[in-house]
Amino acid sequence: MTCVIERVEAVCFRVPVKVPVATSFGVMRDRPAVFVKLTAQDGVFGWGEIFANWPAAAAEHRAQLLVQDICDLVVGARVNKAGDLFDRLTEQTHIRALQSGEWGPFRQVIAGLDIALHDMFARRDGMSVARFLNKDAADAVPTYASGIAIGAAPELIARARAAGHDAFKVKIGFDGRRDLNALHTMAETLHAGEQLMADVNQAWSVDEALSYAAQIDAMGLGWLEEPVRADLPTADWAELAAGFKTPLAGGENIAGHTEFAAAISARHLSVVQPDIVKWGGLSGCASVARNVRDTGLRYCPHFLGGGIGLIASGHLLAAVGGDGMLEVDVNPNPLRDAFDAAEVKGSGLFAISEAPGLGVEHLPEELAQYQTLSLEARV
Repeated sequence: MTCVIERVEAVCFRVPVKVPVATSFGVMRDRPAVFVKLTAQDGVFGWGEIFANWPAAAAEHRAQLLVQDICDLVVGARVNKAGDLFDRLTEQTHIRALQSGEWGPFRQVIAGLDIALHDMFARRDGMSVARFLNKDAADAVPTYASGIAIGAAPELIARARAAGHDAFKVKIGFDGRRDLNALHTMAETLHAGEQLMADVNQAWSVDEALSYAAQIDAMGLGWLEEPVRADLPTADWAELAAGFKTPLAGGENIAGHTEFAAAISARHLSVVQPDIVKWGGLSGCASVARNVRDTGLRYCPHFLGGGIGLIASGHLLAAVGGDGMLEVDVNPNPLRDAFDAAEVKGSGLFAISEAPGLGVEHLPEELAQYQTLSLEARV
């Protein structure tokens, strides 16, 4: 069914936080989000989210990039299927991204638009995005608690456990030996049936990572995420995979069908984690996720942002299936928590709403106090 995009809106938000979210490579001192809305000439609309965590000024930049540098290719565009904008804009903006060197920002904006177009087409058909992608999509998906700072892990894991989670991912990569000692303590205090994972956020060298291998393997972690730089040569990742019994995970910093296909084929990663707001949206990441499953690897979507991106990630996991878990940040974030459909039930399951699209009609009114910018382009 053909429709014409009449209007594009981008809204930026920033929420001050009492406790900054620290990673090995930097600290988030507020929680940003960019939500994008596409509206067709017949009034049907769709919501998406654009990656905005890094750098610190990313949110407003992405919104400006969308409206000033990409919207001329979107407003007035005729689209026939949910993946049209992803394929078309990837090709049409190639030279713009090349000229500016801003590959990531262009990919992130296109990803957000792709999510919004899927929401629009699913809404038009009167079905959820999950059912739109797969009529046999699951009604709910399992989750794991993420964003857990190693220094506050006992308290945050206890809180996540009380909320129904039985799997937890801790951020390390700050001080190797101290982090691993604390992680070992966490592993020993798990309840029966619980699982622990660790995210190094690319902090270690290959030699450093391998020096920790025996200690990490003894903990029985579900996976070790990005122990080294994501862009290191294949040979380095092969050496890591050979040196660890613990499954290795990564994918949030991989972009492109060719790059994902190479990573999947190499099989150095046991857990593959594309992020729908960083690259690919639902179009690119659905293809990657199916390839991951077909290859016998584990698909676990990466996500750390606002409510719309989390909901969309859950719908994609429900559509693709498998034994993957949805990443749910445990740190307070009104830009996520204000969306009813982003709630995790007491059983630790993320329910997939049967409402049309992603189940988001409008942005929650309570977010208005955090708005920093609103832009639009229209016919």
